[in-house]
Amino acid sequence: MADRSSPLLERGTESQGLLSNLPNFRSYSNESKSPRWWKSIKTLIFVIFIGLILVFIIIIGSAIPIPSDSKLVIARNGAVSAEQQDCSNIGVEILKEGGSAVDAAIAAELCVGTINAFSAGIGGGGFMIIRDSDGTYETIDFREIAPAATNKSMYKDNPELAKFGGLAVGVPGEILGIEYAHKKYGKLPWKRLFEPSIKLSRDGFKIPAELSKRMKTFKEVIEGTLDLAAIYAPNGILLDEGDLLKRSNFSKTLELIANNGSEGLIANSIIKAIRSAGGIMTHEDLATFKPVISKPIHGYYHGRKVLTLNTPSGGPVLLSMLNILEGYQLSREGLNGKNLHRIIETLKFGFALRTEMGDPSFTNNTERIKEIMTKDFAAKIRKNISDSITFEPSYYNPIYDVLEDHGTTHVSVVDKYNQAVSLTSTVNLVWGSRVLDSETGILFNNQMDDFSIPGVPNHFGLRPSPYNFIQPKKKPLSSCVPVIIENNGEFEMAIGGSGGSRILSSMLQVLLSVYEFEKDILKSIDAPRVHHQLLPNEVSIETGYSEKLMEELRKRNHSITFIDYYKGASEIQAVMRLPNGLVNAASDYRKHGIAAGY
Repeated sequence: MADRSSPLLERGTESQGLLSNLPNFRSYSNESKSPRWWKSIKTLIFVIFIGLILVFIIIIGSAIPIPSDSKLVIARNGAVSAEQQDCSNIGVEILKEGGSAVDAAIAAELCVGTINAFSAGIGGGGFMIIRDSDGTYETIDFREIAPAATNKSMYKDNPELAKFGGLAVGVPGEILGIEYAHKKYGKLPWKRLFEPSIKLSRDGFKIPAELSKRMKTFKEVIEGTLDLAAIYAPNGILLDEGDLLKRSNFSKTLELIANNGSEGLIANSIIKAIRSAGGIMTHEDLATFKPVISKPIHGYYHGRKVLTLNTPSGGPVLLSMLNILEGYQLSREGLNGKNLHRIIETLKFGFALRTEMGDPSFTNNTERIKEIMTKDFAAKIRKNISDSITFEPSYYNPIYDVLEDHGTTHVSVVDKYNQAVSLTSTVNLVWGSRVLDSETGILFNNQMDDFSIPGVPNHFGLRPSPYNFIQPKKKPLSSCVPVIIENNGEFEMAIGGSGGSRILSSMLQVLLSVYEFEKDILKSIDAPRVHHQLLPNEVSIETGYSEKLMEELRKRNHSITFIDYYKGASEIQAVMRLPNGLVNAASDYRKHGIAAGY
């Protein structure tokens, strides 16, 4: 139930407040003794005043996008932020039944994989950080791995095979990852967490806006892929928003897993489908996959403890960028041109550092990663940032290429006991490998595309990174960066996002908005964002910034490209416990997300 005395209210009320403060012109219109010319002047003044107000609203609206459906959830007990409203609601129902935050995160994630299969699902993998109610932490890395028969030169003659088809599929780990989490932290029966998604896939669900958008964008792919077309374009016609979509075979697979755990995965069918599509995965690859369990890495930002995962996630890069920006005390001047420039320069240095990352079990650069996350290292970087100009990419000392992935989802949860979960899952590119097993209904990832290919430069002419070459059983580099934040030892926020390389830039700016510019999490998520991944050497900017800020960047020699705010290039989900004990939750409107709480 919303606390109406709180300043953290739902968006979309700004224009109403402006209009409600207008003078009461009607009270003057009954002065019958006034001259007719005076009434005409007052009418003209009224029209001009209303016009100025409308112009002001339009200007403000163009400067700060305010989606009409964007919603800040205020709850007393717990909350779930997923990219799809039904999935947020499912997670909250699990909390209400006495389920833990882990239970709710699993149920919500299964739902996202059912509805938004283009983003995530049991054919993929990801990362999870868990804060138990006693303040202890654990991370679960269930990122896909390369099959045992892979080698670093396997895509050299045809790099497209790393993107589409059976050779693109990494060994999926999602079920094993969430199964481990449930066995240790779950309260409700495993089977209960699957029931909502089983019902959705068996009985069908109305196609929501985001899924419809992705289906239309990839219409030719869907219609040209027999197994995808059978679900999304039955009878040869692509389904539309509001149409009923069923995944009957997928519901049977979920039932098997619900009843039998990871043993319910139909290994024979999975391997048959992948190998029929040209893959080399084996039964042994599936049988020997194990999630990596460890403790989180952490840093501090203005005294708050920021906890995340080590490589191959983007955790070390995010901590390094926060350290760099902490020294500027951005809150003193707000988001002016100079500070936006500093944020962009920090992103450029961050993405240069990212080129040194890889699976820590293979890279042998642990000490370098530790150095990157220190305050002293950040101070050295800060000395090389000019407040007056940006530089060419070589200035930031990248070693190798920068990769990008897009088909990802995130779920953030906190329960009434302050157990919190930040879970990011992905099938890599949108619609993954485009290999869908018709028998199980599972859509498989194309995570092999996240590795570097020896001798094959990327689109920008940069040579590949040996830190990220393919090796059997190795995990590819990822931009995923689930985070939990503590304030004075108490849980404060669980946050994460989707959107490939833009996850890092989006996460950074949302955290800055909350902790430097003192906005609530909804306003922080809704605000327009910038992105720079070093190459191409241009800053990508969402529509919504003032022209004055853009001129400040141009003066500093930034090359600017604009993207539509509503295209959903990257999306953030967050839950936050306030000092008064209430929980705020918000999901990014860029993906039509709405959080839920109770």
